[in-house]
Amino acid sequence: MSLYSKILVAVDLTEEAPQVLRKAVTLSQQNNAELLLTHVVEPVGYAYGGDIPMDLSELQDQLDKAAREQLAAYGKEYGIAEDNQIVAVGRPESEIHHLSEERGVDLIVVGSHGRRGIQLLLGSTANGVLHGAKCDVLAVRIR
Repeated sequence: MSLYSKILVAVDLTEEAPQVLRKAVTLSQQNNAELLLTHVVEPVGYAYGGDIPMDLSELQDQLDKAAREQLAAYGKEYGIAEDNQIVAVGRPESEIHHLSEERGVDLIVVGSHGRRGIQLLLGSTANGVLHGAKCDVLAVRIR
Protein backbone atom coordinates (compact mmCIF):
# COMPACT_ATOMS: atom_id res chain seq x y z
CA MET A 1 0.00 0.00 0.00
CA SER A 2 1.36 3.41 -0.94
CA LEU A 3 1.08 6.49 1.23
CA TYR A 4 0.38 8.88 -1.62
CA SER A 5 -1.48 8.57 -4.89
CA LYS A 6 -1.14 12.11 -6.25
CA ILE A 7 1.86 14.35 -5.60
CA LEU A 8 2.13 18.02 -6.54
CA VAL A 9 5.65 19.43 -6.84
CA ALA A 10 5.85 23.22 -6.90
CA VAL A 11 9.05 24.73 -8.26
CA ASP A 12 10.34 28.27 -8.54
CA LEU A 13 12.38 27.71 -11.74
CA THR A 14 15.69 28.60 -10.12
CA GLU A 15 18.80 26.44 -10.48
CA GLU A 16 17.71 24.62 -7.28
CA ALA A 17 14.45 23.33 -8.80
CA PRO A 18 15.97 20.01 -9.96
CA GLN A 19 16.81 19.13 -6.33
CA VAL A 20 13.14 19.40 -5.45
CA LEU A 21 12.04 17.63 -8.62
CA ARG A 22 14.35 14.65 -8.07
CA LYS A 23 12.92 14.12 -4.58
CA ALA A 24 9.35 14.36 -5.87
CA VAL A 25 10.05 11.94 -8.74
CA THR A 26 11.58 9.43 -6.31
CA LEU A 27 8.55 9.69 -4.02
CA SER A 28 6.13 9.30 -6.91
CA GLN A 29 7.98 6.19 -8.10
CA GLN A 30 8.09 4.68 -4.59
CA ASN A 31 4.36 5.26 -4.16
CA ASN A 32 3.34 4.57 -7.77
CA ALA A 33 1.75 8.04 -7.57
CA GLU A 34 0.73 10.48 -10.27
CA LEU A 35 3.06 13.48 -10.33
CA LEU A 36 1.92 17.02 -11.10
CA LEU A 37 4.38 19.84 -11.68
CA THR A 38 3.52 23.49 -11.12
CA HIS A 39 5.03 26.92 -11.13
CA VAL A 40 3.16 30.02 -10.01
CA VAL A 41 3.93 33.26 -11.82
CA GLU A 42 3.19 36.23 -9.62
CA PRO A 43 1.33 39.05 -11.36
CA VAL A 44 3.81 41.74 -12.39
CA GLY A 45 1.58 44.34 -10.75
CA TYR A 46 2.27 42.77 -7.32
CA ALA A 47 5.94 43.70 -7.56
CA TYR A 48 5.06 47.33 -8.13
CA GLY A 49 2.01 47.56 -5.93
CA GLY A 50 -0.11 48.33 -8.96
CA ASP A 51 1.24 51.89 -9.00
CA ILE A 52 2.77 51.89 -12.47
CA PRO A 53 0.47 53.59 -14.99
CA MET A 54 1.36 51.34 -17.91
CA ASP A 55 0.22 48.12 -19.50
CA LEU A 56 2.30 45.25 -18.14
CA SER A 57 0.38 42.51 -19.98
CA GLU A 58 3.17 41.91 -22.52
CA LEU A 59 5.70 41.38 -19.73
CA GLN A 60 3.23 39.09 -17.92
CA ASP A 61 2.75 37.08 -21.14
CA GLN A 62 6.52 36.71 -21.52
CA LEU A 63 6.87 35.45 -17.94
CA ASP A 64 4.03 33.00 -18.49
CA LYS A 65 5.56 31.75 -21.75
CA ALA A 66 9.01 31.31 -20.17
CA ALA A 67 7.46 29.37 -17.27
CA ARG A 68 5.59 27.06 -19.65
CA GLU A 69 8.75 26.41 -21.65
CA GLN A 70 10.76 25.61 -18.52
CA LEU A 71 8.06 23.31 -17.17
CA ALA A 72 7.94 21.54 -20.53
CA ALA A 73 11.71 21.00 -20.37
CA TYR A 74 11.44 19.64 -16.82
CA GLY A 75 8.48 17.50 -17.85
CA LYS A 76 10.49 15.95 -20.67
CA GLU A 77 13.56 15.39 -18.48
CA TYR A 78 11.65 13.90 -15.53
CA GLY A 79 8.87 12.10 -17.40
CA ILE A 80 5.96 14.30 -16.28
CA ALA A 81 2.99 14.26 -18.65
CA GLU A 82 2.15 17.51 -20.42
CA ASP A 83 -1.35 17.48 -18.89
CA ASN A 84 0.31 17.48 -15.46
CA GLN A 85 2.45 20.60 -16.09
CA ILE A 86 0.55 23.56 -14.71
CA VAL A 87 1.46 27.24 -14.81
CA ALA A 88 -0.75 29.37 -12.59
CA VAL A 89 -0.81 33.12 -12.04
CA GLY A 90 -1.33 34.55 -8.57
CA ARG A 91 0.09 34.35 -5.07
CA PRO A 92 2.11 31.12 -4.88
CA GLU A 93 0.72 29.87 -1.56
CA SER A 94 -2.90 30.45 -2.57
CA GLU A 95 -2.52 28.97 -6.03
CA ILE A 96 -0.71 25.88 -4.72
CA HIS A 97 -3.46 25.32 -2.12
CA HIS A 98 -6.17 25.80 -4.73
CA LEU A 99 -4.50 23.46 -7.20
CA SER A 100 -3.89 20.77 -4.58
CA GLU A 101 -7.55 20.79 -3.55
CA GLU A 102 -8.84 20.97 -7.12
CA ARG A 103 -6.71 18.02 -8.24
CA GLY A 104 -7.14 15.87 -5.11
CA VAL A 105 -3.46 15.96 -4.19
CA ASP A 106 -2.37 14.14 -1.03
CA LEU A 107 1.23 15.44 -0.90
CA ILE A 108 2.73 18.79 -1.86
CA VAL A 109 6.50 18.96 -2.36
CA VAL A 110 8.21 22.37 -2.18
CA GLY A 111 11.78 23.60 -1.76
CA SER A 112 12.97 25.31 1.39
CA HIS A 113 16.14 27.28 1.94
CA GLY A 114 16.04 26.63 5.70
CA ARG A 115 16.25 30.28 6.69
CA ARG A 116 16.89 31.20 10.30
CA GLY A 117 16.47 34.15 12.61
CA ILE A 118 14.82 37.29 11.29
CA GLN A 119 14.18 35.70 7.89
CA LEU A 120 11.74 33.29 9.56
CA LEU A 121 9.61 36.25 10.60
CA LEU A 122 9.36 37.40 6.99
CA GLY A 123 7.84 34.11 5.90
CA SER A 124 8.41 32.09 2.78
CA THR A 125 6.43 30.28 0.14
CA ALA A 126 7.20 26.93 1.78
CA ASN A 127 5.98 28.22 5.13
CA GLY A 128 2.82 29.63 3.55
CA VAL A 129 2.11 26.36 1.76
CA LEU A 130 2.66 24.36 4.94
CA HIS A 131 0.30 26.43 7.06
CA GLY A 132 -2.64 26.43 4.68
CA ALA A 133 -2.47 22.99 3.11
CA LYS A 134 -5.17 20.39 3.64
CA CYS A 135 -2.76 17.59 2.81
CA ASP A 136 0.78 16.59 3.73
CA VAL A 137 3.61 18.94 2.75
CA LEU A 138 7.22 17.96 2.26
CA ALA A 139 9.74 20.80 2.37
CA VAL A 140 12.92 19.69 0.60
CA ARG A 141 16.00 21.38 1.99
CA ILE A 142 17.87 23.23 -0.76
CA ARG A 143 21.62 22.80 -0.59
